[in-house]
Amino acid sequence: MPPRGAWPSLPPVLELRDITHHYGRLRAVAGLSLSVGPGEVVCLLGPSGCGKSTVLRLAAGLERLQSGRVAIGGRVMADAANDVPPEARGVGLVFQDYALFPHLDVLDNVAFGLRGGADERAANARAVLRRVGVEDQAARFPHVLSGGQQQRVALARALAPEPHVMLLDEPFSGLDARLRDQVRDSTLHVLKESGAASLLVTHDPDEAMFMADRIAVMRDGALVQLGKPVELYSRPADAFVARFFGETNAIASRIERGGAATPFGAVPSKLPEGSAVEVLIRPEALRLKPAGQGASGRVIAARMLGRSSLVHLSVDGLNGNPLHLHSRMPGRFLPEEGSRVAIELDLEQSFVFSTG
Repeated sequence: MPPRGAWPSLPPVLELRDITHHYGRLRAVAGLSLSVGPGEVVCLLGPSGCGKSTVLRLAAGLERLQSGRVAIGGRVMADAANDVPPEARGVGLVFQDYALFPHLDVLDNVAFGLRGGADERAANARAVLRRVGVEDQAARFPHVLSGGQQQRVALARALAPEPHVMLLDEPFSGLDARLRDQVRDSTLHVLKESGAASLLVTHDPDEAMFMADRIAVMRDGALVQLGKPVELYSRPADAFVARFFGETNAIASRIERGGAATPFGAVPSKLPEGSAVEVLIRPEALRLKPAGQGASGRVIAARMLGRSSLVHLSVDGLNGNPLHLHSRMPGRFLPEEGSRVAIELDLEQSFVFSTG
């Protein structure tokens, strides 16, 4: 059976079933099943070497499928008996290095491979350049463009044939942080307007949450969890997923009377009584107030990080040893070093996982 959430309500455009792939003795992908619906953006997320790009290459036909099935628009593209070449699959590809032709200007890069006469191809290329906001760069060559402009030209070239599926492999990784945010935003709008089913590979959880309708988290070639960004952030399947989506405070504990004890009270859990567990608490789940009754901590340092403040805390652990924990508070919240603050725990952002 596919993982929960693997099949969207609309008929899938891209469908991967039981994909397994090896490089020699190394298993790069292990029985992965995934689908992408029309107009949907799905992000493959995971650390380097987990198999994300291999899945993308198998979907595109750049790697020969060893086991499983790839279908696009209901037509089998690859299985034990079929292997349709990449150019016949109706997919648009955007790579990390953009792969633009250096000897062609922007217009000819986008028009390359389009059908029709020269005037028709040029008109179609200009139209898609207009959609991505770089029509004014049509006569320039790739080497004189900025990184953001090159990325948009690569996107335009992939969109120009009006593919059923868009496959994007770390398309923003070569951009600086400020430009990356701008290009992500414009790319998301263009992908949504195109109506194509989009599969995007990234190792950046913030990028995945910004871009994706659904996120597929991979580890060691396998699909660990699949769902909407809010589901993965709020209900991680395991400690790996919880940690991958941001910093966590870790507290060793044990299940007693249906909960895992912490210095701030018990976190409910259905794990067996007496189980050794780890409680993972997001920094924003530690809410700070002026010192009063209840749990408290001593401020080690406080730093403003733009829209939020990060407070380093020393808190007495369950065994009496101090814990170094982080709290993230909205806006400007900078208590004096050495002062004490009251701490309230948000159970919705606290997770209990077995360590046994």
